[in-house]
Amino acid sequence: MSDKVAVLVAGSWGTALASVLAFNDLEVVAWTRNAKQARELNEEHTNNRYLPDIKLSPRLRATTDMGEAVSGAVAVLIVAPSSAMREVSRQLKTYWTEDMLIIHATKGFETESLKRMSTVISEELGCEEGSVVVLSGPSHAEEVIRKCPTTVVVASSDSKAAAAAQDLFMNAYFRVYTNRDMIGVELAGALKNIIALGAGMSDGLGFGDNAKAALLTRGLAEISRIGVEMGANPLTFAGLAGIGDLVVTATSRHSRNWRAGSLLGQGKGLEEVLASMGMVVEGIRTTKAAHAISEKFGVQMPIADQLYHVLFKDRDPRSAVEALMGRDPKTEMEIMPQEIWEQWHT
Repeated sequence: MSDKVAVLVAGSWGTALASVLAFNDLEVVAWTRNAKQARELNEEHTNNRYLPDIKLSPRLRATTDMGEAVSGAVAVLIVAPSSAMREVSRQLKTYWTEDMLIIHATKGFETESLKRMSTVISEELGCEEGSVVVLSGPSHAEEVIRKCPTTVVVASSDSKAAAAAQDLFMNAYFRVYTNRDMIGVELAGALKNIIALGAGMSDGLGFGDNAKAALLTRGLAEISRIGVEMGANPLTFAGLAGIGDLVVTATSRHSRNWRAGSLLGQGKGLEEVLASMGMVVEGIRTTKAAHAISEKFGVQMPIADQLYHVLFKDRDPRSAVEALMGRDPKTEMEIMPQEIWEQWHT
């Protein structure tokens, strides 16, 4: 069996995951459209735009030819931005064969269709959605690349595919669990970025730890509520892809979403924030998608709704917080529909 894995594309997270695979003695070929970046990876063994001052394994090489990257690979790891996932998957179709394991590690939705990334990939490749593996969990690229202890989850309705992905990535510093709930893992990974934006905005406003703790807790309730409505296992949101990823993304300065939210809270405009970040902030696109999803399913997502108005309707961040605090009184524990309770407790 081949020990080659292709990685599409070579951003910070793609490079960090490629380094995990290289550490595991696999041949790793990263595909990038940027010829200068490919030369740097091959000749200098660095990727300084995304992960400065880090020396990469010589087992990791790069190419601008997707066919070269994918040919002979046992697995293809897709780490493209959500906005580019359909285009990258469509291009992959030319080189993909059914014996290749497809894994993706992108946290977001296709904004126009509101589809999850595994759905987009399966549509373009013509494969079963359940055969795609989702990699998610609390994992900053800046720490993974330095081999800090990290634990993630790989999810697929195909248990053999999930186990194969687990075997590829598992090592002494990168622990991998499996999960069958693809929907929950994808939704949790995407939606927590919204709450991380809100947490950063709260910090930027100087509201303190009490406010952030409340935001994370009620944000998790919001994620769980829409997740269950869309078919997820509610227990997933109490795991690595749920509360684990939410905490790390909403409390760390490594988090692009937290940093973007903090700048918004300090009074910066959206265009100014995006220009200063220099990289994709998935939570911004996801907020727009979540607003549409909440309307489609008739599920209240008040935090996402207020952030939507801050990002796209020019609402002042402070007034958005006031609107959240001034909502009608609620009970904390919502009643789970009987059919969902029976589904997960029998």
